[in-house]
Amino acid sequence: MASISRSIRTVGRFRTDVMKDRRQIESVWSYPRPPTVVIDHREVVVAHRGITIARTSNAVRVLETSHPPTFYLPSEDVETAFLTASDGRTFCEFKGFASYWNVEVGGVVAARAAWSYPSPNPGYEALRETIAFYPGRVDACSVDGEIVEPQPGGFYGGWITSDIEGPFKGAPGTSVW
Repeated sequence: MASISRSIRTVGRFRTDVMKDRRQIESVWSYPRPPTVVIDHREVVVAHRGITIARTSNAVRVLETSHPPTFYLPSEDVETAFLTASDGRTFCEFKGFASYWNVEVGGVVAARAAWSYPSPNPGYEALRETIAFYPGRVDACSVDGEIVEPQPGGFYGGWITSDIEGPFKGAPGTSVW
């Protein structure tokens, strides 16, 4: 695991002025089902309580119909000293069984703020040895400096940026989509 020495003091260090017209807009309704896995070389950062938990330019993005992308970060780019295993696991019909992680910084625990697929199903091997974070359970996640908005609802871990458009599954009333 690579040690990350720089910390983020405030969320204000992230750029929030990224213009939509500089990037191609993606509709989540053009994403496939079953989901696809795409390598993403933009800088992805996860910060909590003033500490950089993860930073990478080698993320794996999972794209699935009606969901904002979920970013999975290589475990060597995650400061795993801030992670502790959490009880329970869930099953995804595509990716397999997920294990959960608490993020603990300064004695404060963000419960089940991250997850991973230790033995992903065939077709999702790129997720092995990666960790995904719920952007709504840590202080800040960013993609190329743009602050991420969490996917509505709290169950899914999608990352909404200015180049992603919905409507998104997860909000009340969308469970039947």
